[in-house]
Amino acid sequence: MSAATARAIYGTDVASGVRLWTLGESDRGRWDAFVRSCPEATFFHLTGWKNVIENVLGHPTFYLYAESTSGIEGVLPLAHVRSFLFGNALVSVPFCVYGGVAAKTEEARWALEDEAERLAVSLGVDYLEMRNRSLRRSDWPLKDLYVSFRKAILPDPDANLSAIPRKQRAVVRKGIAGGLESSIDDGVDRFFDAFAASQRNLGTPVLSKRYFQALKNEFRESCEVLTVTSAGKVVASVLSFYFRDEVLPYYGGGPAEARDLKANDFMYWELMRRSAERGIRVFDYGRSKVGSGSYSFKRNWGFEPESLPYQYRLVRAHDVPNVSPNNPKYRLFIEGWRRLPVSVANRLGPILARNLG
Repeated sequence: MSAATARAIYGTDVASGVRLWTLGESDRGRWDAFVRSCPEATFFHLTGWKNVIENVLGHPTFYLYAESTSGIEGVLPLAHVRSFLFGNALVSVPFCVYGGVAAKTEEARWALEDEAERLAVSLGVDYLEMRNRSLRRSDWPLKDLYVSFRKAILPDPDANLSAIPRKQRAVVRKGIAGGLESSIDDGVDRFFDAFAASQRNLGTPVLSKRYFQALKNEFRESCEVLTVTSAGKVVASVLSFYFRDEVLPYYGGGPAEARDLKANDFMYWELMRRSAERGIRVFDYGRSKVGSGSYSFKRNWGFEPESLPYQYRLVRAHDVPNVSPNNPKYRLFIEGWRRLPVSVANRLGPILARNLG
């Protein structure tokens, strides 16, 4: 189906009084302006993700928006991902922690959700997954595997440091006293090496370096890499997104020695400190699985978990997918991946990771 034909179909009137359209090139500016002004929209609703998901990861996308005579009233980014591990799914948004409909009116919200349901059935997927930040549909099952961690930060670095619980604050101070240094990188080379090593150690396939470079290129003003070194050697690095008054450290990690050097603790403190200095007011520590190591790490910083009620419309599937690493189905794979040489994991990882959104 051509883009023009799709736009004509979605452009028909619906009972709600709004009209539905698929995103065209000329609509990108209006879409992104809506996302930046809509309180419930997130960084992951921006159209730049469409380019990355399609052109780098190779998944077809369906970016739908609802419009009335007063302008755009809601948006819904979707992508179709076929995974041998996680099944055939229509997701809002894969490779992102937040998604679902962002709308200013209930009419737009219902119209977009109904259209997503029709599209999922038409595509014959196993399930439609909406990565909501708040509960939406009582008739759709949900999964409470994930939580997010968000906290306000203050303009004064000393006040932010004092707000960190005592034990974690002591760890941060050890990193500071250990002579660690941080800098902002123009590229992703140092970040990728550090992140890929940590992913292998976790038993997780890493996405390609091309993917991370695409993020830097696509979100030039809002994507930043901060790298930590010890005696000139990279020991941790994080790729973060900036959106409105928020900073989102999204991909981060380091080699095995990072733990002993307190490099990750220092890195996130440096990101918080630098962000506060540039006027950022919210630190979004991102998504974690309940009970995981990252869950405990973030709570140690004084962040409280907020439920992420991802919801599903089951189409061919009979149950909500269980994608937890604690699922016995994945344990042997994870343990085997941890034993691979990093060079091998980096070659094979992108082939697998592009379908694990």
